[in-house]
Parts: sequence; structure tokens; C-alpha cells
Amino acid sequence: MAYIPGRCRLRLLLRERRKSQKWLSDKTGIDKYRISYYANDRGLMHISTAKTIANALGCHIDDLYEWIQGGGHE
Repeated sequence: MAYIPGRCRLRLLLRERRKSQKWLSDKTGIDKYRISYYANDRGLMHISTAKTIANALGCHIDDLYEWIQGGGHE
């Protein structure tokens, strides 16, 4: 069973941790506009970006998105 990323949970995770997008940008070195792009669910993160953000937030990469179980074969 394959999984595809659904809605990005970055905004929620930041709110839960009482952290701002600017804080995350400063912590990770990722441009604040790119953080906003992800937080507003406008595109998918590259795996290395997701790992960097997850590490900064103290969570797993899986926590950054809602996951949808799909049908395909891998």
C-alpha cells in the first residue's frame, strides 16, 4: 500500500510549540518565505528540508503531513 502526503501540518506544529515561522527560519537557515510557502500548504518539502524542519521541531518527518493511504504498488 502506498502513501501520499496530504495537508501540511507545519502551521499546527508551530502553534503547538508556540514558535513562529521566523523562529523556524532562524533555527534552520531556510528562507522565511519558503517556510511560509510550506506552512500555507502551497507545495511539498524536499526530503532534506523535511528532515531539517522535523529536527528543529523535535518531531518525525511523518508528523509534518497528514498521510493518505493510496492504492498503487511501489
